[in-house]
Amino acid sequence: MKNLFKIALAATSVAIFTSSVQAATSLEDLLQEVKANRVSEAKLNKEREAEFLAARADKQALLNKAKSDRTAEKARGDRLAKQFADNETKLSEKEQELKTATGTLGEMFGVVRQASAEAYGRISTSIVSAQYPGRASFLQRMSEESKGLPNIQELEDLWIALQTEMTESGKIARFQTEVISLDGGKSVQDVVRVGTFNLIGKDGYLKFDDKEQQVQPLGRQPDGYMVDSAENMLEATSGVQPFYVDPSQGAILGLLTAKATFMERYHAGGVVGYIITAMLALGALIAAYKIITLTLIGGKIKSQLKNTSNPSSTNPLGRILKVYQENKSADVENLELKLDEAILRELPSIESGVNIIKIFSAIAPLLGLLGTVLGMIATFQQITLFGTGDPRIMAGSISMALVTTAQGIIAALPLILMHSVVAARSKSIVHILDEQTAGIIAAHAESEKA
Repeated sequence: MKNLFKIALAATSVAIFTSSVQAATSLEDLLQEVKANRVSEAKLNKEREAEFLAARADKQALLNKAKSDRTAEKARGDRLAKQFADNETKLSEKEQELKTATGTLGEMFGVVRQASAEAYGRISTSIVSAQYPGRASFLQRMSEESKGLPNIQELEDLWIALQTEMTESGKIARFQTEVISLDGGKSVQDVVRVGTFNLIGKDGYLKFDDKEQQVQPLGRQPDGYMVDSAENMLEATSGVQPFYVDPSQGAILGLLTAKATFMERYHAGGVVGYIITAMLALGALIAAYKIITLTLIGGKIKSQLKNTSNPSSTNPLGRILKVYQENKSADVENLELKLDEAILRELPSIESGVNIIKIFSAIAPLLGLLGTVLGMIATFQQITLFGTGDPRIMAGSISMALVTTAQGIIAALPLILMHSVVAARSKSIVHILDEQTAGIIAAHAESEKA
């Protein structure tokens, strides 16, 4: 910086000198100008020298101060190093004194911390915490954050927490709490707690979410008879009440809710199952229609049997008797042919639909077998694509394979039974017609011989 200043000052002097030379008009003027410039140049040099000396003094002062600071810091570092070494020695002595003073009490810290951790894991997930929220925070702090020996107050709190859990496990308590519905709504409800096993509300069995500290109903309730026992328990105020308890504190209920419902099993049959159901429904309708019509026909025939002399055209027997009355003059062979023809005309209306029920009862198991084959084909295709690592991938196809077989058998059994009933009714009516026709022919033959 000083060199730059010198260069700038010299350049300025040269510029002044040059301008003076240019301005001088004679040698005398030039001489006077040079003398004046020399005086000013000497003055400037003295000023620069004074500045240089002053700066030198300042730099020396700064150097002296830096040396003094270095000496002080070095002394401070030595002092702190000695103090650190002394503190390390004192800390070791104090640790030894603490170890000697605590003796066997040091083991209590590990025991209490372990007991607190176990109690926290049990109590935080217990449904008792739904009735007494926030009681596990102390145990969490004891098991995770505590660094020293527990005091009497903390030991008493741990004791009370464990004793409370044991006491409440044998009680049936009723309390009000906020219940989160499945659609996200909230409502304050009366809840019955059965020990540490189950919570019951107006929606049936409830579960306690220990992470969110919320009570909510199960995603799907178990079978109806279990829910009925839960509702009876909720409404009961005293006495002995039968109730289905989950001893696993919700694990078994979770498995039951994951179980497929009847409708889910039915829909697992797919298109084949729907076809089997349609056949069963159609066969049942035909069987019901035939049973009703054959019952009515049988009643009319019984009424006609009581009055054979006055045949009616509203029943098969009456129409056959009319054929006999119209052909009384014919010989036995012609009369027999006429009556057989009349019976043949009546058979289609009597036996119609019976064979359809029989066909349905035979086709239903075959359709079930077809669904089984299709399901196994789909299962093998999934095994080829995804392997056997995850059985849930194959669950749908296996369900189809099993459900359709069951649906086919279930449909075939009532269809066979209905076919037997309808066939028996139709055969009984045909038997009466054959019997009456044989009697008519026999009587007519006797009358001819007479």
